Amino acid sequence: MGMDRQALRRIITDESRLLFDSAIPVEYGSDALGRLRGDAEALVFALSTEEVSAVLRYASINRIPVTPRGAGTNLVGSTVPVHGGIILDLSRMNRILALDRNTMTITVEPGVLLQDVQAYVEGEGFFYPPDPGEKASTIGGNISTNAGGMRAVKYGVTRDYVRGLEVVLADGTVLRVGGKQVKDASGLPLKQLLIGSEGTLAVITQCLLRLLPKPETSVSVLVPYPDLDTGIRSVLTILRADANPTAVEFMERKIVALGEEFSGVRYPCPAAGSYILLTFDGHRGEVDDNVERVRKLALAGGAADYIVLSDPGQAADIWRVRGALVKAVEAVSEQEPVDIVVPISQTAAFIGFINALEQSSGMRMLSFGHAGDGNVHLCMLRGDRDEQTWERELRKNMEIAYAKAYQMGGVASGEHGIGLAKRPYLLRETPAENIMVMNRIKDALDPLHILNDQKSYITARDGALD
Repeated sequence: MGMDRQALRRIITDESRLLFDSAIPVEYGSDALGRLRGDAEALVFALSTEEVSAVLRYASINRIPVTPRGAGTNLVGSTVPVHGGIILDLSRMNRILALDRNTMTITVEPGVLLQDVQAYVEGEGFFYPPDPGEKASTIGGNISTNAGGMRAVKYGVTRDYVRGLEVVLADGTVLRVGGKQVKDASGLPLKQLLIGSEGTLAVITQCLLRLLPKPETSVSVLVPYPDLDTGIRSVLTILRADANPTAVEFMERKIVALGEEFSGVRYPCPAAGSYILLTFDGHRGEVDDNVERVRKLALAGGAADYIVLSDPGQAADIWRVRGALVKAVEAVSEQEPVDIVVPISQTAAFIGFINALEQSSGMRMLSFGHAGDGNVHLCMLRGDRDEQTWERELRKNMEIAYAKAYQMGGVASGEHGIGLAKRPYLLRETPAENIMVMNRIKDALDPLHILNDQKSYITARDGALD
């Protein structure tokens, strides 16, 4: 395998968009955490589908590995160029192309940021519901990991808002799947196959997204509980009450305390053991009715208080703490972020198991996440452990946590993806038959395994890249 620089220069004629070897900034060899690292021979900033297609055609002919990349906010090593080759950066393909009011869809390039799409459509009276914590992530990255976020309990995840995609296969073939139609029973749902595939099957070059009307109003409520178990059990009652909350977040007090120190914001009821943070949106009368209905349920379920955040400034502060929890943890210790999913009914039991594991292992563990869909965000903290001890104890505790989640009927990731960091646990816990089928699909779409090889579900095979 050899890199023909002149061939790449003929594809990318603007030399500022083509870097080689030591000229590649160090951050492009990693992800947002910067702990898993790789090196590449070339970094390409593509501006069009045609450029992406030409680069992949060149890479395929020459059996050169390609690592697709967006804003670099990935947390599991999906953007690490472990096999060298080419980093294909889509972040400059960041245009909003068209808003279709009649079909309530918007067409964007993959590098446009989530926060920019949300701001643009809300300014036009529409609403794009997917809301992962990192708003500076790209839409292409969100689709590649099927990002979820805080509104998933009511609105679903990214998959539910992708109407169509333009993608480029590993050999440079341009493929268009889905479209503005609502229904489609015409052959295999290729669009759904590509969503969540972490850049292992194709490179996204255009996205057609479904929009909703912008809600008339939104109200947030903070509910302190004496302990997390009481709070989670109260959530189950709330979800069964048809109150239709937009977001249902849980936070243990011990991680909220770190968030307070990091942000300078203080939560009410500091003696609480946990908090549930809710949002309701829709028509004003409907929202008011649901807020009141949940008030009665929460207080009857053991809540210490029920604080309607009617002041927009206070609501923004409370949510700012929730949004900064990972950064707050990082400020005190290196940590491994985990986003395990268990059935909603098992959330309290799983967190209880993690708290017991924290005590028995001596490793500090902090939990928060999406109580409405069972997605537990768990931070395992390094503390003062040396590298060897940290790697050994982290691996052991991660294996225990993932095994318990699968035993409860859960899965390895709800929204971060698998990448490199969570790959051992996916491969260990997923039935071999499932892994075999996924790899057959990989072989069909990328027979030379040039796209993000040996990440997520992809196992090594003869003839693939080493």
